[in-house]
Amino acid sequence: MSKTAVKNEQQTPAVEEVNTAAEAVETAVKPDVLDQLLKPEVQEALTVLVDQLPRLSEMMALLTKTYDLAEKVANDRVLIDDTVGALKEVVKPIEEKVKGYASAAIEANDRADQSESTIGLFGMVKLLKDPELQRMLRFGQAYLDILGERKK
Repeated sequence: MSKTAVKNEQQTPAVEEVNTAAEAVETAVKPDVLDQLLKPEVQEALTVLVDQLPRLSEMMALLTKTYDLAEKVANDRVLIDDTVGALKEVVKPIEEKVKGYASAAIEANDRADQSESTIGLFGMVKLLKDPELQRMLRFGQAYLDILGERKK
């Protein structure tokens, strides 16, 4: 007896078990799949799918490239650290300005609460000469002009 004949005899029980299992799965799945394939709406959907396969292939290639890029970016610690550093550099001056405005507003509120003097007509006229008040009034006027223009 040749070596292949011996090998085939040794594999036969294992092959038979695999074939039996495959037949069982095939008989369990076949009727459902065949019933589904016989439905006209499923056939129409398959036709549309087959017609769109080249386009779907292009989309999947693009999605794969996008996913690969996103994965590289997400796992690149140097890039992440550089991006965080750049954002901190951009945000820091803005943060300092906001803190300055907030502290000025708090200080102004404290001074206004402590002061009990009244501002009369002559006091208001005197305040109109203040350069900061003039700058704020010009800003307010420009802002209101822009809002008016946008409403039209």
